[in-house]
Amino acid sequence: MRTLRELVADELSLPVDPRVAAIAQAIAAKHGDASRTVLFYGSCLREKQLDGLMLDFYLIVSEYRAAYRKRWLAAANRLIPPNVFYFEHEGLRAKYAVLSEADFHRLNGPETRSVSVWARFAQPSRLAWVRDDAARARVVIAVSRAAPALLSAASGKIGELGDPLDLWRQAFALTYSAELRAERKGKATSVVDIDRERYRRFTGPALAAIEPEARHSSWARRRAEGKALSVIRLAKATATFAGGPDYIAWKINRHAGTDIVIKPWQRRWPLLAAISLLPRLLKSGAVR
Repeated sequence: MRTLRELVADELSLPVDPRVAAIAQAIAAKHGDASRTVLFYGSCLREKQLDGLMLDFYLIVSEYRAAYRKRWLAAANRLIPPNVFYFEHEGLRAKYAVLSEADFHRLNGPETRSVSVWARFAQPSRLAWVRDDAARARVVIAVSRAAPALLSAASGKIGELGDPLDLWRQAFALTYSAELRAERKGKATSVVDIDRERYRRFTGPALAAIEPEARHSSWARRRAEGKALSVIRLAKATATFAGGPDYIAWKINRHAGTDIVIKPWQRRWPLLAAISLLPRLLKSGAVR
């Protein structure tokens, strides 16, 4: 049986659309020598669609102070990682999150209660840009921690399952409940079912790679902390994300089937817009 790290290295190295590679290179160039790797992930990768959608990237940097001209951005990234930015390149729209190599490694592992990073990187991703072999090796190690962290964290809530795919489906369902998500019910199932063989291939190596000292936190605590952190990150993103309210409305309408229209005052005051939208969204079930 191949090791999880070998499987992750192979998956990260799979080619991406040239337009994805071009965006990744432009994102890296924006942050200069601090840029180490750019990872492509999310629905556009799963569905192999780019036009008219928002592409998802993570930029991994050496350290925050070197990545920004403005000190407050570095401080915000360090205190409440990640920072999230809007980006356009050659007719495509994207958002990218910024993490240091140290934070990316930590947030992919069982030592954090936050599901945000390891839930995403237990899913397929691609290395769309990399500075050198040392950066490649570090990102492979970090991403290899994600699937074991996911399955280990979920193990206390999941009984004996005949189909290993059900293990992944239920694990992802738990992570969706621990963030504010604008997703239809059944998203955890669709994430797995779109690439069943991949998850079957990863099951044994991921279970074998679970760290013995992994700590198991209460999922009630994960949900409470995760949803609170989602609100804080949403508020922070209004300062870094151009067109934030419009993006929030677009994403919720796409995933939850709603018809939210942003008013002019909400564009002028994005933080107030985010706060004003949240109670309505929670009441309607558009986010959970």
